[in-house]
Amino acid sequence: MRELELYIHIPFCMRKCNYCDFLSAPADEKSQSAYVEALKKEIKFYGKELKAGELSTIYIGGGTPSWLQEHYMASIMETVHKFFSIKKDAEITIECNPGTLTRAKLNSYKDFGINRLSLGLQSADDEELKVLGRVHTFQQFLRNYELARECGYDNINIDLMYALPRQNTEKFYHTLTKTAGLKPEHISAYALMIEKGTPFYEKYKFDAVRQEAGFQPEVLPHEDVVYQIGKMTEDVLKEAGYERYEISNYAKKGFVCRHNIGYWQREEYLGVGLGAASLIGGNLRYNNLRDLDTYILKADNIKECLFIDEKTEKKLPAVTLHEKAEELKRNAQMEEFMFLGLRMIQGIERSRFYQSFGFTVDNIYSRVIARLEAEELLQQNPERVWLTEKGLDLSNYALAQFLLD
Repeated sequence: MRELELYIHIPFCMRKCNYCDFLSAPADEKSQSAYVEALKKEIKFYGKELKAGELSTIYIGGGTPSWLQEHYMASIMETVHKFFSIKKDAEITIECNPGTLTRAKLNSYKDFGINRLSLGLQSADDEELKVLGRVHTFQQFLRNYELARECGYDNINIDLMYALPRQNTEKFYHTLTKTAGLKPEHISAYALMIEKGTPFYEKYKFDAVRQEAGFQPEVLPHEDVVYQIGKMTEDVLKEAGYERYEISNYAKKGFVCRHNIGYWQREEYLGVGLGAASLIGGNLRYNNLRDLDTYILKADNIKECLFIDEKTEKKLPAVTLHEKAEELKRNAQMEEFMFLGLRMIQGIERSRFYQSFGFTVDNIYSRVIARLEAEELLQQNPERVWLTEKGLDLSNYALAQFLLD
């Protein structure tokens, strides 16, 4: 039986954050109940009808999965266990927002094998949390973190966000040291992105353009400050015992996020739920329906079908919950292999590239590799190719070089 990863999307939250462009929104009890039933039908379909495979990791994301009452999450996980084979050492993660966790929820999660929590702190500064539109305070986060430890969770990630409006290195240093002092097993630190369709975009879009162009923004920190915060993050977390294993992710030894590594290495993954994406066989990418009512309605009668690839007009195997199906050509697969794999500090393995495509990395990318090596952005040896420290700092530029014509 082949291994694959499972992503479960919970599209509900208490309130939309000012920076968030994810497929999520508040919903009433009736909508949540109907969605959970539809989601269970999709899980059953893949597990029973298609016998999709053995799960090596499960990631429950959103939205705010921990906002759901515990009986809903128990029902979802019970369905997964019933219709899928799950590896004994599977990593099973749930995303949680501070202020939404209770002892009953945490104990219920453990009962169904959830063994990793990802807590969305973002900042230890309450004023910054207000600006972001978060619904919690730092003290609420601390209470939930301590509660999780009391309930026996020994694999916790904390999400942080920097480059916030009016933020400087001192402010983020405060958040960083407070977080590291709690000794979570994993820390993710991402720079704020101003995304279209969000309140932040309407408020800061011109400032973001100035920031990107290297000019002095009015509210957002200058790109030099963002760079300094990034370097400080690496230094502080290294001193605290965290290894940087991906551009934005740090872990204690033995606690890297296996699910995310699967994404970066293009492992097969199945996405269930509203708008969820899947990568099957390395060359077929699917996206689920994004309209809640349509998803719930169509979940009553899920069937296999054929879907027309918009680019090639080729008929692809799909199911009736899909909104989009695409066959990735070999060039697109190789591009993804490189610009996803090179996000990891160890880079990409030459042997893995050859096994995937029947060509060596140098057959396809020798000129790009030579040029980036000359620019001191990349290094290589007979086994691997990876970005240098300078290459990681200029990763957007370096990774773009692996796009094929």
